[in-house]
Amino acid sequence: MASSADHTPGNPESGSAPATPEVPQGPAGRGRVRMRRAAVMAVPAVLAAAGLAVLTAQGALGVQFAISGMPFTVTATDLDGTGFEQFGALDTMAEGSPNTGDTGGQVLVVTSAIKDATLTKLCQSVDLGGINLRITAGDGEDKVVASDLTTDSTVLSGNAEFNGIEIGNDASTLDKAGVQGPIGVFSQQADTVHIGNLRQTNYATTAGVFKLPNLHLSFSDKAC
Repeated sequence: MASSADHTPGNPESGSAPATPEVPQGPAGRGRVRMRRAAVMAVPAVLAAAGLAVLTAQGALGVQFAISGMPFTVTATDLDGTGFEQFGALDTMAEGSPNTGDTGGQVLVVTSAIKDATLTKLCQSVDLGGINLRITAGDGEDKVVASDLTTDSTVLSGNAEFNGIEIGNDASTLDKAGVQGPIGVFSQQADTVHIGNLRQTNYATTAGVFKLPNLHLSFSDKAC
């Protein structure tokens, strides 16, 4: 958000007039800021109304690195989590990234956080231009386990079930997963979440611990 420039009042004894504060942005600039803020606040509300659970984290872990701007697909037959939070955010690409396109180097995402999560038959793939880098794990007896998991997503599908859900929280007051978002931003949280047949388009993922049993990484012409 824009901030006003510093200014120093004039000296009454010298008769000088108070300095006029600089105007940080013109009407067009303020309009762009308002539109971007409105978009961040609106996206989670639309997803909640559609009954979708979208997983991701800016305002917390996601902002610790610049994203590449290359989306990747994540699927799992089942995701179970305790301590779930969700709010809107913006991810920023590295300066000079060739993937900025017409986005200005920013991607509007939904940030979700899960305190503890298990995933069955995890698959992740990224299109490198004619070939996919593909990772699978948790397709045996042991499931993928993650703590303090966050993902920054633009698309999600699946069958979701929440327990103890709260919708309409201010993102700065969330307390289920230990992550807080920007003040004034719409959010939701729940005690537990289950998503069957999960499919996401992500731009970033972070975790405190990520255990991947039966990990397999390869190049493949098959995406997840």
